[in-house]
Amino acid sequence: MLKLYSGDLSPYSAKVRMQIYAKGIEDIELERPVGFGTTDWWKVSPIGRIPALELPGGDIIPESEVISEYLEEVYPTPRLLGATPRETAAIRAVSRLADIYLLNNMFMLSGQTRKSTRNEGTRDLLAGQVVRGVKALEHYIDGSPFAVSGRLTLADCTLVPALFMIENVLPSADVDDPIPGQAKVSSYWAGIQQNEHAAHVLVELHRGLEERRALIRAMAAKEKA
Repeated sequence: MLKLYSGDLSPYSAKVRMQIYAKGIEDIELERPVGFGTTDWWKVSPIGRIPALELPGGDIIPESEVISEYLEEVYPTPRLLGATPRETAAIRAVSRLADIYLLNNMFMLSGQTRKSTRNEGTRDLLAGQVVRGVKALEHYIDGSPFAVSGRLTLADCTLVPALFMIENVLPSADVDDPIPGQAKVSSYWAGIQQNEHAAHVLVELHRGLEERRALIRAMAAKEKA
């Protein structure tokens, strides 16, 4: 058995989980890392992040994009890359856009949701990059229920958690959700959520978000007391 160290609300973990579900891989165990954020976890994964894929024997593969490429090689069917080099390039372009311009900026922006500790300049800079990324995405997709090629690909696996974060976290930083303002992105987002593998991951993401919000409420109540 392989083991994927993952967390419900981690969008990078969700990206890999959606790939696993879409491929029907059954020999990868999903596990929340014990001691995540502590020195013990850094001994397992020196980058200190999730997801991390543990191979038999204890070898660790870090980084969602690297893990996704590894899984495509080890489990080639069904193929979530293209049938031609150009199709694969289109898939990777959308996935990279979602990873770098959407997910990375949303990850950093999540620290700007609390008004009492917010830096307005940082919030505006990061939010601007997210809006820019959503507008660019409008150019690369056609508004159908799948990002590229009319079928589920790695592009969708990255986009689903990215758009979830934008829709559910960006307004918490007092920034309007840019998805409804882009016709193709909005149409795609409505369509892909009907896919069973996307829906599976979205349930997990919503569960993780509610756990995080419950923790924040509990911490706020403790501070007030």
